[in-house]
Amino acid sequence: MAVDDLRNELAVKIKEIPPIEKKLKFQIDGEIMFIDGRGSENVMSAIDEEADCTITMSEDTYLKLQNKQIKPMIATLTGKLKVKGDLALARKLKELM
Repeated sequence: MAVDDLRNELAVKIKEIPPIEKKLKFQIDGEIMFIDGRGSENVMSAIDEEADCTITMSEDTYLKLQNKQIKPMIATLTGKLKVKGDLALARKLKELM
């Protein structure tokens, strides 16, 4: 699955959850997926701006998380998933997985 496909999939999922009330950035294989949840709905873009929480991982790790082949805590402890910033926001992302 290409990063563009992941972006499209995530764009659909973020519309299904309440606004996250913060800014979240995913970096997947160097590609940016930025979610601004400060308004009445979550809005996704590809801008690279400061976020309350930045999550960095490979496409392979993202797919394993989506398919429940790896748990987020294990991915973090093994360095496959890196979280910078608001950890509470990162924990809320179970709704997207």
